Amino acid sequence: MTIQEPLPVAEPVTVAVTEGAPGPLPEPVPLMGCPYKTDPYPLYEQMREDGPIHRVLFPSGVNAWLVTGYEAAHATLNDERLGKNHDRGNDRWRARASIMPEPQHSQLQVHLLHQDPPRHTRMRRYVTDAFTPRRVDALRPRFQELADALVDALPEAGPADLVAGFAAHFPFQVLAETIGLPAPLAARFDRDWGKVVQPVGPTDPGRPRYEARLHGLQSYIAEVVAHKREDAGEDLLSRLVVARDEGELTQEELDSMIFQLLVAGQEPVTNQITTALIALLRHPDQLVRLRDDPALLPRAVEELLRYDSAFELTTWRFLAEDDDLHGTAVPAGDSVIVSLCAANRDPRRFEDPDALVLDRSPNPHLAFGHGIHFCPGAALARAELQVALGTVLARLPGLRLAVADEDLEWIQAVLGRGTARLPVAYDRRV
Repeated sequence: MTIQEPLPVAEPVTVAVTEGAPGPLPEPVPLMGCPYKTDPYPLYEQMREDGPIHRVLFPSGVNAWLVTGYEAAHATLNDERLGKNHDRGNDRWRARASIMPEPQHSQLQVHLLHQDPPRHTRMRRYVTDAFTPRRVDALRPRFQELADALVDALPEAGPADLVAGFAAHFPFQVLAETIGLPAPLAARFDRDWGKVVQPVGPTDPGRPRYEARLHGLQSYIAEVVAHKREDAGEDLLSRLVVARDEGELTQEELDSMIFQLLVAGQEPVTNQITTALIALLRHPDQLVRLRDDPALLPRAVEELLRYDSAFELTTWRFLAEDDDLHGTAVPAGDSVIVSLCAANRDPRRFEDPDALVLDRSPNPHLAFGHGIHFCPGAALARAELQVALGTVLARLPGLRLAVADEDLEWIQAVLGRGTARLPVAYDRRV
């Protein structure tokens, strides 16, 4: 499970993505603008060819170092010199980074994504048991019921928006079942609260609404904790509350871990469902092949994760001291980010990397990261994607885009890929 970094807060600079021979890369390379978000792969190809690490500019004005090749990405994700804690960030990074304001940053941002060993090791052990492949497999029949109920609610014949009608709801419903979030509380979760990972500045006109989201989410987390304290079970949320009451977790760690589960445990899967469906809709022969051969789903999901990962870039990493990274001098406290999408299309690791090969094997993609920060919810995400794609393809024959491909609107999130809407047509609902 992962969390997205903020949306743009500065005037955007567009990266030109054009046909033909590309021009020289600017310094730094701006990672923003509709052409880039629509199709970042031509830019990533040029960056890989130029070298494994590049200075880049994000919409917030943050300058960072982006790692692009597979070998360099794999090494970076396992590099013990690089830490995740925001305290490592230098003044240059902190002056521009859009991070959650205090006191909420200290109360909600000490989750696994921002911790290093040994604290990370201690906290991670509380969540890994909840997402084991064995436990996830035991829940698959319930996941199927949830997916079928959402498809049942779609129009009998298209068109329909598969984000609003399916992908925006299925991951959270699955998550609630998996972590033990009671149905009445789950029904009251406001998806708008997920936008708190997109901070706005103190003078921004949207600041009051942003602060209202923060306070609403904090109140909701407090209610979840109070409920589990009164009615504890064997579920993950109950175990976390017990760990806090027994002094094994701090209150900030408890609230942050619940925050990560609720906010980061759903949006990336929502986006991955959309990117996978778009890839299949762009390759109708592969869509038909997968629909007719459901046994192909496990390997197809791995290929769809590789082909266009919803978690495009990792979150920040920092060197504690000035050091060399892939032949480049990187100052301490500068942010280092890995492009998982660029690594997963590296021709030095994957044959014909720009082709969608549903039965590709082996397929050592990095869509879930690698090393100690490998996504603990990977087994759950894989099961969700298999159930979601299998259900949609089987029950919506004739599935096709209801708009021109170029009219798809890709979200402008900094780290993630996906579309806010996915209008489709189909012959009937079965």
